[in-house]
Amino acid sequence: MLDLAAASARVLDGLKFAGAEEISLADAAGRVLASDVRSEVALPPWDNSAMDGYAARAADVRGASAAAPIALRVAGTVAAGARWPLPLHPGEAVRIMTGAPLPPGADCVIRIEDTDGGAATVRIASARDVGRNVRPRGEDVAEGSLVASSGAIVTPGLLPLLAAVGCARLAVARRPRVALVGSGDELAPVGDFDAVRRGERIVATNGYVLGAIVREAGGEVLDLGVARDDREQIRTLMADGAARADLVVTTAGVSVGEHDHTKSIVEELGRVDFWRISARPGSQLAFGTIGGTPWLGLPGNPVSAAITGELFVRPAVLRMQGVTAVHRAPVSVRLGERVQGAPGMTLLLRARLLSDGGGFVAELTGPQGSGLMSSMARADALLVIPPDAGTLDAGSVVAALPLRGAVAMDRMLRA
Repeated sequence: MLDLAAASARVLDGLKFAGAEEISLADAAGRVLASDVRSEVALPPWDNSAMDGYAARAADVRGASAAAPIALRVAGTVAAGARWPLPLHPGEAVRIMTGAPLPPGADCVIRIEDTDGGAATVRIASARDVGRNVRPRGEDVAEGSLVASSGAIVTPGLLPLLAAVGCARLAVARRPRVALVGSGDELAPVGDFDAVRRGERIVATNGYVLGAIVREAGGEVLDLGVARDDREQIRTLMADGAARADLVVTTAGVSVGEHDHTKSIVEELGRVDFWRISARPGSQLAFGTIGGTPWLGLPGNPVSAAITGELFVRPAVLRMQGVTAVHRAPVSVRLGERVQGAPGMTLLLRARLLSDGGGFVAELTGPQGSGLMSSMARADALLVIPPDAGTLDAGSVVAALPLRGAVAMDRMLRA
């Protein structure tokens, strides 16, 4: 069995870029850049004032104090949307607003609080702003410099910068299409809940969590539904998914039971790269290709499907868009209770993160069975317990993969 790191590397190495398309900047939030963006202009485009005050020459105001103020003639006023066309002569100042271009020859802005606010003549009572309060041309972005790299996700913070450098349209990665195929005679759609009430079926839930993971990562979902435990029906759906999508994700059918057909179907239509990993939940994970389309075979148990979806499907969708850093950044947390490791297996435990003294304490969300969906619903993070960790007492430090960082941050701020 492959360990988590090796399995993840094999999956990511087996994926292809989904292609690019051009869209408007207004539609770009959350999309992934397909090419580098360089600025055609400098930001700011001119030396400008960092505050309201008087633009002046440092040589004219050096030595000013409350006891010995310096008087300058006010040549005029320049607003943020205007320019002062004339050079600033010795002994002159120009009233200036925040953001307005500096008059030629000015090299500092005296804050209005250090003046008498004069209109024809201004008296400067402090020299503390000599050489200050000027935002030089190109301070933020130099002309021709790299603004954002291919593979960067367009965040709310990046959008205004792209607008400022003139990117009305952008080349972005096409949204990868992910085909979801479930299987199992025991499963029914949520709309057929009467069968569940009668105790004849259980609701097919994996499509909901995997669909949400795919969409959150920027992909499109092709939900092909749930097949019966019939080899030909499963084969038809998988072949259809491979023909219409960039990635096929199946749930269940990768074990060794009599009705577990998925592995043999993939071997018939393509190839199996690996089957099973040394992680729990999620050990029954497989990867390969159906024709030329990558395939991920996930376990059928709801928690196992959710966790392997988080650790493998989400990174796969991001990688197909050209994102390099596809994994969530781990954080160090202290255990709030004793945890027992498993020989030869990485444990992935559901936990809530609670703030404590500037760090986090992790509390398990209850029993950790792979069919207990409530434990996943309450989780902020997955604790990563290394193979052969033995017994870890409360207070031990382990790595955690945050699932809902905003929730954890909210708790920290309210603590």
